[in-house]
Amino acid sequence: MTRAAAILSCRRGARAIRGGAGALLLLVAPTARAQQEDEQLWLQANTNVPLSDEVRVTLEQIARFSDRQEGLYQTEFGALFSYRVARGVEIGAGYRKVGTHNRNSAANEDRLRQQMVATFGRFSSRFRIDERFNPRGGEIGFRIRPLLRYNHRIDRRGTALFVSHESFYLPNGTRWGQRRGYERMRNIVGIMLRPGGDTSLDIGYLNQFRPGRDGGRDQMDHALTLQLTINLHRQEVAPLHD
Repeated sequence: MTRAAAILSCRRGARAIRGGAGALLLLVAPTARAQQEDEQLWLQANTNVPLSDEVRVTLEQIARFSDRQEGLYQTEFGALFSYRVARGVEIGAGYRKVGTHNRNSAANEDRLRQQMVATFGRFSSRFRIDERFNPRGGEIGFRIRPLLRYNHRIDRRGTALFVSHESFYLPNGTRWGQRRGYERMRNIVGIMLRPGGDTSLDIGYLNQFRPGRDGGRDQMDHALTLQLTINLHRQEVAPLHD
């Protein structure tokens, strides 16, 4: 090969590399632009009050903070009644009031929910159905939320590592904004501590992913989650996040 041919070949190779890199950037850049991310802090406190050997009520308080929404953006207050139907199996129903704050443009909501919780060894599961009542429309928005959690105990005090997954499926759409289909997933990895015999504290990293729909952008939230649970009279309750 002559020197001129070698130079021409190198130039063609460089152009091909630049062209390939440009094509790769065109493919990757829209993906990077399509997803927006947020850093958050989720706080929850639960108090489990036994009413009998089989019946208990759980009082719940939730506060969630967001960088993108400039501070506190959601609060939830509720109560849940549960009935133990068999060893390790409970059914429950309750109400929750949801408030929105700062840059959260959603409306305040009233929610009813029904659920079944089952615990088998290291695994805990929950199947929940929500009914959402929104002041911007008369339709009821339904949500189906299956959750699975694995707990790996690491000492005699009850300290445990855990991972959990929850999916949100919306079986119907509403004129006030709920859209039918798979709506989000929540994955948590963390540690459960036992500060006292009647309390537990979950500390974890929560990743919430909501796929973009109808041309919207994907949303990924990274949250530090802290959940304190107080079990009055040392009643044993499956540790699950909301």
